[in-house]
Amino acid sequence: MLNDKSILITGGTGSFGKAFVKTVLERYPGIRRLVIYSRDELKQFEMAQKFPDSRYPGIRYFIGDIRDEARLRRALEGVDIVVHAAALKQVPAAEYNPFECIKTNVLGAQNLIEACLDSKVERVVALSTDKAAAPINLYGATKLCSDKLFIAANNIQGSRGIRFSVVRYGNVMGSRGSVIPFFLARKDSGVLPITDPRMTRFNISLQEGVDMVLWSIGNAEGGELLVPKIPSYRICDVATAIAPNARQEIVGVRPGEKIHEEMITASDSMNTVDMGSYYAILPVSAHYSLDDYCRRVGAHRVEPGFAYNSGTNTDFLTVEQLRSLIAQCVTSQLAG
Repeated sequence: MLNDKSILITGGTGSFGKAFVKTVLERYPGIRRLVIYSRDELKQFEMAQKFPDSRYPGIRYFIGDIRDEARLRRALEGVDIVVHAAALKQVPAAEYNPFECIKTNVLGAQNLIEACLDSKVERVVALSTDKAAAPINLYGATKLCSDKLFIAANNIQGSRGIRFSVVRYGNVMGSRGSVIPFFLARKDSGVLPITDPRMTRFNISLQEGVDMVLWSIGNAEGGELLVPKIPSYRICDVATAIAPNARQEIVGVRPGEKIHEEMITASDSMNTVDMGSYYAILPVSAHYSLDDYCRRVGAHRVEPGFAYNSGTNTDFLTVEQLRSLIAQCVTSQLAG
């Protein structure tokens, strides 16, 4: 699928970017070019130690910010596929620095869309977040806006063959800033802070996220907002899996935080289809037929009022499953 193609990934030095690059280089040795586009020269230097151009002659490290449209246009020359992973993602930082979050997550998305439309890019897959569904914080609101921009970009593709789609998934297990590394760092203290004992979250591994993006590159027709079918976990079960003898201290929900995460709201149900391993939220347009889409891809509509919520999910990880997954995650991070 990707052999003899050129790919650019924004935010390519992040957790997702490094896992994506590793997977692509392993599975598609015939890839022509793989451009790592990010603004942190130190992270690029460190990544280049692991993926040197002497071993991977197709790899390129481009310093640039998605706020800089001119630099994006230069980086996109000859690129066939774009994966957009760059974003400001920390909820408290976004609340305190809203203008900066908007410049990166919203205006940066617009810059990328316009640069892709003016280049010969064929496919664009943008990463979203569960916080973009019925957002209650600025980060989620900016990502919802970004999602809308990428989906609407299909309306202005004209005669170009470009397709834009979005992938939305839940918390990546063990990612920086998430609860698992926080609990691991505190497990010997004897006390783990719990925001709310009712709290649940969706869970996806980093590799599952990479595989979903690769599936989207090969299968998305353009206009889909894709959501994976993944399990949930209870925050108290995570604490028990990591430190079964630690006291769980209730500290209260932080501003902008939900008890349960949503990826599809009931309001989205009229435009959502079940594709088997994934759901797809499709555009609301008189020119877009859900029934035609279902016939083409073998999907079916969900029931009216359907919602995909981590608290009402039918699939929950047990304490034993969580303990095993966390151990695998830690081992993988130490090895990588």
